[in-house]
Amino acid sequence: MTLDSIHEWLKKQPFQPFRVATSSGEVYEVRHPEMAWLTRTELLIGIAERRGFPSRYRAVSLLHITAIEPTDSTAAA
Repeated sequence: MTLDSIHEWLKKQPFQPFRVATSSGEVYEVRHPEMAWLTRTELLIGIAERRGFPSRYRAVSLLHITAIEPTDSTAAA
């Protein structure tokens, strides 16, 4: 997955929650744009949020992201 394509998902207006699938089979949901941070090589995804703040995060290498899809099944891809 490219840096630019992930950046587009994070900057969509209005924001649309999405899932990130990885080569290991793990899937993470990004429900709000402030719950993900993009670096040149990784996507840091906040997980187990409590009162709007993540209690931890998962660092996912951009090389291992295999798919990004909207979480709303009625939304266009």
